[in-house]
Order: sequence, then structure tokens, then C-alpha cells
Amino acid sequence: MSETKGRARGGKARAAAMTPEQRSESARKAALAKAEMQKLPKATHGSTDHPLKIGHVEISCYVLDDGTRVLSQRGLQSGVGMSTGGGSAGEQRLAVFAQSVADKAIGNKELSVRSAELSERLRTPIRFRVPGQGRPVYGYEATVLADLCDVILEARSGKLLQKQQEHIAAQAEVLVRGFARVGIIALVDEATGYQKDRDKDALAQILEAFVAKELQPYVKTFPSDYYEQLFRLRGLQYPPERASYRPQYFGILTNNIVYDRLAPGVRRELKKEAAKDEKKGKLHQRLTPDMGHPKLREHLASVTAIMKLSKDYDDFIANLNKIHTRYGDTVPLDL
Repeated sequence: MSETKGRARGGKARAAAMTPEQRSESARKAALAKAEMQKLPKATHGSTDHPLKIGHVEISCYVLDDGTRVLSQRGLQSGVGMSTGGGSAGEQRLAVFAQSVADKAIGNKELSVRSAELSERLRTPIRFRVPGQGRPVYGYEATVLADLCDVILEARSGKLLQKQQEHIAAQAEVLVRGFARVGIIALVDEATGYQKDRDKDALAQILEAFVAKELQPYVKTFPSDYYEQLFRLRGLQYPPERASYRPQYFGILTNNIVYDRLAPGVRRELKKEAAKDEKKGKLHQRLTPDMGHPKLREHLASVTAIMKLSKDYDDFIANLNKIHTRYGDTVPLDL
């Protein structure tokens, strides 16, 4: 049975259990919600199938009927390398970050004011409707990304960032330089008329190629979703009180979840290479960029999806064993 049919049957069952008064009230609320949706700006262009690609990040983007260009809320967070986890609190993480810069910038009144204004903008996202979606979508005017990058870089210059936030500044710097390159190319194309002849996604491809190359040293191979789900499945608080905290035994779990299932003998060989190297590093840093890293990212995407569908750690391992068997193990048959 499809998910849509399941929801439809569930809705009919709930309606049948209601009194006439409850059905009337439910219909009234639905009509009000529909009327409220119709008042929202409408996206005339854009979809989740055609995101803006910036390096390894994909940001859903739209153009509204009043010409406003918007980026998705979660996409904006990912764009600057910030975790999107943490539920409703996570959705406000950017606003909290901007306000923290405003509070710390005591000796820089201009930065403090700009950061506080940015924080206020981030706390009030644009609500709009997308054809085919029954709920409002949340986003920000696209120029907010450039404004956010400016605040991040000025905060780094003023030594206002914590050590665990340095990667955000590195990503912001690369984005700003990428925007500048694409901007000058776009201006030349417009002046020469070449914009009419270039490929539709030419500028996006230029930006993606530049940022992907520049960001390679800073890209987090293990997505934040992986650790968020691992915390949840182990019954631990997320986000933790200390942003960089992870239990030491997570390394043992990751060996089982990832490296023992990636390819035959891969963990043994990685550890052997690590033992030869005087420089300390993570196992995934010794994977080859052409084969090892793409395979690892593919595996992590699958693993994270399985995590999200599992109710607890035991359920997750049972599901994982069905999809990604540990090399040397066999999958038990369901009799």
C-alpha cells in the first residue's frame, strides 16, 4: 500500500470517528489553513530536483512571483558548513550564531549592529508556497548568504570565532571568492551578449567546480546527520553540551558500521597505512580520492538513511545487516 493511500485511509478513519461538531470544526480549520496558504507568495520557478550546487552542498532555491530569489532554510545552513540537526532549535542555529557575533563584537559597533540585524532576518524566514506541496516552505532571500559570509569572515578577523567554528569561516571565504569569480563572468557575458548563447547551467557549473576544488581540505566526509542519528540510536542527547563531544566508543561502532562493510579488508589495510605514517589522522583520509572517497560517501548516505528508518540501535544493526553485510559475515535468513 502506498504512503498516499495509507494517509487517505487514515484520514477517512479519523473522520468517521468524529462527531458532526468535530468534523465541522476540522473542516473550518482546513479551510482557514488553505486560505492562509493562498495568501503566501508563490514559487514560479525552482524545485528540489534542481538545487543550487555549491561544492558538495545542494541548496534548494526558488524564484517567487514577486521576483524574490530565495534559498531554503536548511540549505543555507549547509552552505556555510553548519549542522542542520537539532530539531526546531537547529532551525534557529544561524540566528543564534549571528547574535553571538553581535554580542561579542563589543569593540566593533558596525559589526555588532550588522550581526544583530542579520540575526533578526534569520529568525523571520520567508514563508512561501510551492506547487504540489501542501505546507509552506521556509527560506531566506538569496543575498542573505553573502551577508552571512561577510559577518563570519569579519568575526574571524576579529578573533570572535571558537576553534570548532573555524571550518565555517574557511567555507565562507571560499564561497565569497567563488561568488566573485562567477559574478565577473556573468557581467562579461551580459555586456557581450554571450549570456543568450551559453549553456543554461554554465555559471552554476563554474561555481560548483571552483568551490569543490577549494573546499576539499575542509569537506566533512562524515555528514552531521550520521552523528545526530548515532546519538539518537544510542539514547544520547543531541546536540551534546560540548559541540565537538563524541563518546570514544563511537570509533568502534563506526568500524563496524562503515569500514568493515565498505570493502573486503579495507579497515585492516587503512590501519596498516596509518601505522606507517608518523602524522596522526582519520582512517578515511587515507582512502583514494577517485575510488575510496566516492564509495565511502555513497555508503554513508545509505547508512544514514537506514538509521533514520530505525527505532533504536539494535533495530538499526538488524536493518544494516540486511542491506550491507559485514565482509566475512553471512546474512541470516528469515524463516
